[in-house]
Amino acid sequence: MTTHAGTEAELKNLLDQALHATGTGARWTVDTDEVWCRVAPLSGSGREQGWKLHLSATAASAPEVLTKALEVLLREESAFKFARSLDQVSALNSRTTPRGNSGKFITVYPRSDADAARLARELHRATAALAGPRILSDQPYAPHSLVHYRYGSFVGRRRLSDDGLLVWFIEDPDGNPVEDKRTGRYSAPSWAVCPFPASVPAPPRPADAAGGGPVVLGGRFAVREAIRHTNKGGVYRGTDVRTGDPVVIKEARPHVEADASGRDVRDWLRAEARALEKLKGLGLAPEPLALFEHGGHLFLAQEQVPGIALRTWVAEHFRDVGGERYRADAPAMVARLMDLVAAAHAQGCVLRDFTPGNVMVRPDGELRLIDLELAVLEDDSPLPTRLGTPGFSAPERLADAPVSPTADYYSLGATACFVLTGKVPNLLPEEPAARTAQQRLAAWLAACTGPLGLPDAAAEVILGLMRDDPAGRWHPSRAREALRGAVPARPARGAARPAGDDGPHDPVAGLVGHLVGSMTPADDRRLWPVSTTAGETDPCTVQQGAAGVLAVLTRYFELTGDPRLPEVISTAGHWIARRTDTASTRPGLYFGGRGTAWALYDAGRAVDDRGLTDHALALALAPQESTPSHDITHGTAGGGLAALHLWHRTGDARLAELVVDAADRLAAACRREPSGISWAAPAEAVTPGAGQRYLGFAHGTAGIASFLLAAAPVTRRPEHMELAVEAGEQLLAHAVLTGAAAHWPAKPTEAPTAPYWCHGAAGIGTFLLRLWQVTGDERFGDLARRAAHAVAEHASRAGLTQCHGLAGNGDFLLDMAAGADDPAYRAMAEDVARLILAERAHRHGHIVFPNEYGDVSTSWSDGSAGILAFLLRLRHADPRHWMVQPPV
Repeated sequence: MTTHAGTEAELKNLLDQALHATGTGARWTVDTDEVWCRVAPLSGSGREQGWKLHLSATAASAPEVLTKALEVLLREESAFKFARSLDQVSALNSRTTPRGNSGKFITVYPRSDADAARLARELHRATAALAGPRILSDQPYAPHSLVHYRYGSFVGRRRLSDDGLLVWFIEDPDGNPVEDKRTGRYSAPSWAVCPFPASVPAPPRPADAAGGGPVVLGGRFAVREAIRHTNKGGVYRGTDVRTGDPVVIKEARPHVEADASGRDVRDWLRAEARALEKLKGLGLAPEPLALFEHGGHLFLAQEQVPGIALRTWVAEHFRDVGGERYRADAPAMVARLMDLVAAAHAQGCVLRDFTPGNVMVRPDGELRLIDLELAVLEDDSPLPTRLGTPGFSAPERLADAPVSPTADYYSLGATACFVLTGKVPNLLPEEPAARTAQQRLAAWLAACTGPLGLPDAAAEVILGLMRDDPAGRWHPSRAREALRGAVPARPARGAARPAGDDGPHDPVAGLVGHLVGSMTPADDRRLWPVSTTAGETDPCTVQQGAAGVLAVLTRYFELTGDPRLPEVISTAGHWIARRTDTASTRPGLYFGGRGTAWALYDAGRAVDDRGLTDHALALALAPQESTPSHDITHGTAGGGLAALHLWHRTGDARLAELVVDAADRLAAACRREPSGISWAAPAEAVTPGAGQRYLGFAHGTAGIASFLLAAAPVTRRPEHMELAVEAGEQLLAHAVLTGAAAHWPAKPTEAPTAPYWCHGAAGIGTFLLRLWQVTGDERFGDLARRAAHAVAEHASRAGLTQCHGLAGNGDFLLDMAAGADDPAYRAMAEDVARLILAERAHRHGHIVFPNEYGDVSTSWSDGSAGILAFLLRLRHADPRHWMVQPPV
């Protein structure tokens, strides 16, 4: 197999050879980074936006496509770039690549519209008949052309959107910024005049109705709706017009996931069709109906299996019946999964991707295998692949080991773990690798045993199926026998040793070491590394920026006096101060300037730096940009809460005025409807939450009311306290009680959501606890206790972080321990800490944790800073970050 270095050199060598052959090397500059090789003319400067060209290719065709394109481009003076290696070409064409980014092997930045039209024509002629996928975000220059075009930005101009994320932008003719969206459909700005000749129209997606009627594929299957769209193609629900039966139709686009031999996702779809034929009539998988081509794409129609995916069944059954009943039902589901795998193997079918997403649970409880595109039959020559599902695919499977049923045993164990505990732990690689995956999984299962009442036999079965050595893995029949008769124990809180100091591997010290060691003050863009999978925010904010990390390190210094920290805190504080404008700030606590001011003021106070405290006050007092949002994260309540904290710190009357102003604004913006009071952003607002009435802490009623409750003693306006109590009444009305637990929906009209800080019970319970403390109304106290029960019951299913995970949930449990004066809640928090620590990874003396996307991040909301904050509170009984306790 060609190495990454070899494929990189191959494409770069083609450029070097072309520059030498044409004698144009002196006219161009060449620069490379991890992904791209950029080529720019020495003469003249390019445009900032306009019509740009993209050429696609496969890993097999890329060298020839690049050679042909260079013959055109090196005669011109338009800048261009290309993927620096064949590995990168494969990544661009992967089935998992976002549809708006896929296929763009070469990008050309024409100097003018006329150049764009001429270059497109010449590049189309030069690369005719070569292979490459259609680029979904662009318009093809001609039918089957590798050349595509779209209007967009030529340079990296970004700005903060209304929801606080950095987005690429272009300018309209009046100079107003417009987001440069990269989606899976071509869409040009209305004011951009297209210089290209009329081309083939983009074919409608099968889910689009042409002329008001359904799209019919293969002359037989009418499409009703899309289940999902991915780079490899869509999956659709439809109807067989011959029989009237419901069907599922899977699509495979040409050249996606193409390898050096030219095989692509169409070959995987053919493999799935063969597997379905093999299992036909056995009640193990959907019945196959037809494999056919339509519009150059390959489609597979199959019986629609009624029911829900196992992944959904696990979440919904737990939600609907509660933890005690779920623990009794789960082993029977695991036994059925074992029977399902054994039955497939008996037919000579190795599944290679057995996961909770690839099993359907019918209404009668029977199971069906779906998405069998990686399955291999006895008489098949398997397609080589490293594709799989992290956490569920055996490690050797992801290294393209020979096909073996033992890899399915591993996947069966992981799926059993998911059913019994609600998740499979994300065990990041360690450096150096001192512990085996088996040892780390065993530690995590041990942390689950007490809170879940997990039978010893269940943990033994999971570990037996998921052994590191494929030859030692248990056969499903052995696992089924071991599980037979296993009876769940009663959950036991705080049964294991307290979570805390691990001696030479103290997790708090390891986390602090990671944060200190990963700070990069010379980087102008980011002070600490963060995950940008869910979008990138302002680099100075609490949510995902430097302020969140700074606040936790400041607290750690105040608690421990660590001599390393004053310099770190000062450096970080001044890095932030240089990048924050005191002329105006964005609203909100987590995404806004006052949250940053909160962190800066406390940091300056801790290290006795008057420059930081003065800048923080100026930032807090700066005019705020107009916002339609009222919530804690982006809006008025968050800015008011930060002003309230700083008023408590300084006594500055100007800050008290800001608190009163924020509370008055919220009182004026409150709307009363049959479902209760709400603070929805106007429907016409340009924000994802426009028109939505949320109940939770981050974006809705609980967070806003928490600010009003804390502000009422300062504002001395009875209506502010009355609104907080009215919000509590609304949350009482929308609570969904399951056993001893209370859950809430994100919005009044929806089903209950997971019990996290952002939308669920941990955040709503945080407010109800404080409302109970202030009013003495036992109804609020009872619901806060029920919210804590929901959090503890859900613990093994949760991620690790503050916003959607255990760190935020654990902070709420510590609030309950103090507010209710009940040590049982501290025991629950210690259980949470053990689950968090069981997923830690040691890296060169530091400790890192995975976020919900499997990345390593330092940030407050989804990374190490938020986890450290909870562990510090557990160790030092410290106040909670970003909260102002109302007087009781």
